[in-house]
Amino acid sequence: MSAHIPSLPLSNGASIPQIGLGTSPLTDSEVTDAIVLAVEAGYRHIDTAVKYGNEKGVGEGIRRSGISRDELFLTTKLDGAYQGADRAIQGLDESLERLGVDHVDLLLIHWPLPQRDEFISTWKTFEKLHEQGKATSIGVSNFKPAHLDRLLAEATVPPVINQIQLSPQIVREEQRAYGAAHGILTEAWSPISAGDDLLSAPVLATIGERYGKTPAQVVLRWHVQLGNVAIPKSTNRDRLAQNIDVFDFELTESDMADIATLSKGPDAGVDSDVSGH
Repeated sequence: MSAHIPSLPLSNGASIPQIGLGTSPLTDSEVTDAIVLAVEAGYRHIDTAVKYGNEKGVGEGIRRSGISRDELFLTTKLDGAYQGADRAIQGLDESLERLGVDHVDLLLIHWPLPQRDEFISTWKTFEKLHEQGKATSIGVSNFKPAHLDRLLAEATVPPVINQIQLSPQIVREEQRAYGAAHGILTEAWSPISAGDDLLSAPVLATIGERYGKTPAQVVLRWHVQLGNVAIPKSTNRDRLAQNIDVFDFELTESDMADIATLSKGPDAGVDSDVSGH
């Protein structure tokens, strides 16, 4: 039996499932199989990017899953190769061809690349693609408040989402607060920080034991209660199911405070003034 994942409203009237499937760094064949399993489990939100090199596999997974296009929320991101006036037009057309669809539900600028100073002209192109219906919603990824200040001053269509590296260790308080103040939803990539020591933190095990949940489920519930969208990656049937089985319990204020002790401080994580591609 598939799980139901609630959706959050976007500022343009659309909505996005609060938990989706992240697909980096899966290959085409890996992501195809993962999407079939994810859709079966109840996922209706898939996140990819040109830079991941797996859009063809994502499209194949969607087709093999048998899900209708209008039931699925599909995101892709354009990297620096498509920054600058009108370059994103070709970039999105190529993505749509690889994905085998006629539109994406969300199109993101993958990195601000402020040293190139092209994200404003790129955004103007995104607005054209939105107007043409090729991208139902448009947003950004890895943007800091200073980048968003510049963007909002020039934008006709404001970004609906900012997808950032975010977990209990990398909390991004300033970016989350900025988003909340400007109607920009926060979406977390690497929401459970796979590959580092987060999930072995004793505090998560202790909280999880109280609710009969895994440390990863506790972390994803933390995201849910903060109002974040989260896109954990998995190719494992059981973990895919566990990652969306987080809507039947609630962390207390004390739990949230205990999880807050895991923060590595405001300078943790990637710095998008110097990182990106």
